[in-house]
Amino acid sequence: MSLEQEKIDLARYRLSKADERIKAACGMLDLSLYADAIGRSYYAIFTSTRALLALLGLDSEKHSGIISFFNRYWVKTGIMPKESSVIIADAKRDREASDYSDYVEFTCEEAEAQLAQAKEFIRQTREVVEKAISGDISLPKVE
Repeated sequence: MSLEQEKIDLARYRLSKADERIKAACGMLDLSLYADAIGRSYYAIFTSTRALLALLGLDSEKHSGIISFFNRYWVKTGIMPKESSVIIADAKRDREASDYSDYVEFTCEEAEAQLAQAKEFIRQTREVVEKAISGDISLPKVE
């Protein structure tokens, strides 16, 4: 069964937006704005996660809902690696700390590490999206 073009277009659009957020994170890192780089890296991961959900026709208004769907349909099924669940949870925690906590500072090394993880996460996500579009992998069944 082939995917609807609308779902394909939305997934690819969201991957493009994730790439933009990576560029923004790199810019923040270059400006030594490490907390902001952490935030943009998280949103790159989050947006690429939403690309996967677009293929299933799923979305949520809450970050926790997106992450829950991601874990249920992509990680628990073995399509995405288990460590991707840890990566998004850690990135979310750091983004929330950078945005909402007082006296939280991130180092260049921490921001670089999260950016590297975000790039790899998006690479894996893009690979899964394209394999799903081409029919090389089956989409998880939404219940």
